[in-house]
Amino acid sequence: MTRSDSRLWKRDAVSDDRKQTWRSDFPVTSRGEDDVTRREFVRYLVLASGAFAAGSVGVAAWTSVRHIDRGEPMPIVAADKVVVGEAHLFTFPTDDDPAILLRLPDDELRAYSQKCTHLGCVVYYAPDDDELVCPCHEGFFDASTGDVTAGPPERPLPRISVEVRDGTVWALEVEES
Repeated sequence: MTRSDSRLWKRDAVSDDRKQTWRSDFPVTSRGEDDVTRREFVRYLVLASGAFAAGSVGVAAWTSVRHIDRGEPMPIVAADKVVVGEAHLFTFPTDDDPAILLRLPDDELRAYSQKCTHLGCVVYYAPDDDELVCPCHEGFFDASTGDVTAGPPERPLPRISVEVRDGTVWALEVEES
């Protein structure tokens, strides 16, 4: 036996010992566990990542082409029922969309979606501060413009166009932001 042969014999003996130690630590085996190579596993990972990316692009495309309901004109309330500094709650454009009508101190009417643009909590009117308040995360909106004045919301409240027709306040449509 040459010197290189003895090295190979020692190396094989060590690898057999390691194999046995490994087998005693993890005695469970399954059929076909050697059938999946690293290359195949990486291929599955790449394909799954590609499928998730394509799905994300598909969802983004669908949301950009979907129709947003702006609503049809509808009567809300008699104009004399809304007193200066008070709010009237209604639903617009559908029965599932809460909205709020305000008569501001300068006797102007404003209407907004009542859903906070942060996480959708319902806002209420605070006439003393002349602002709309979201109690969930302390978001504040200017009552005359709907713009964010403080808190986590980053977008203004969606404004609803209103007008008075024959003594009745009408909601016309949800304005684009």
